[in-house]
Amino acid sequence: MKLKYMGKFDGDPASLPCREHRPGAVKFREFDDIKKFAVWMNIAAMVIMALLAAFVFLRVGARRLLSSPGFLPACLLPLAAMFPHELLHGVCFREDAYLYTNFRQGMLFVCGPEDFSRGRFVFMSLLPNLAFGFLPYAVGLIFPSLGWLGLFGAFCIGAGAGDYYNVFNALTQMPRGARAYMYGLNTYWYMP
Repeated sequence: MKLKYMGKFDGDPASLPCREHRPGAVKFREFDDIKKFAVWMNIAAMVIMALLAAFVFLRVGARRLLSSPGFLPACLLPLAAMFPHELLHGVCFREDAYLYTNFRQGMLFVCGPEDFSRGRFVFMSLLPNLAFGFLPYAVGLIFPSLGWLGLFGAFCIGAGAGDYYNVFNALTQMPRGARAYMYGLNTYWYMP
């Protein structure tokens, strides 16, 4: 695997790397408009972050959390984790993966034209959210003295909204034994 940084995504799906469609390929039922997708995923991210952060505040205590020296880093580090988040997606690719940024629409993404089993596609989609989101969130809830880590995890969990959308689509649309691949901004599945 080689991760290639491609810079700012210009909004044209035709500029993304892809191979020819596989015979019998079926497009995931998903957003076709990148702007609409970005808006909905950002709304979903904010809702997830607010709910999970509220739970951390209730569990740890607002006064304790706000006076913690880790409070400010917990709020700022999720922004710094965006790039490593995408790197973790990238390491799940066996072939070349391509990293694009689109900060104006609030997103970074990795894509590549290789085939994935349903399980590997789900794992690739969830790995960064497990490492930067769910694990720190659980630690912060289990150990209230590390509540700032729970807050960090809450923000990182929310940042994975687009990944959860991909996982939902893979689990509900791909039959057993199917393979998935990315084509432009969309994902397709086919039976080998």
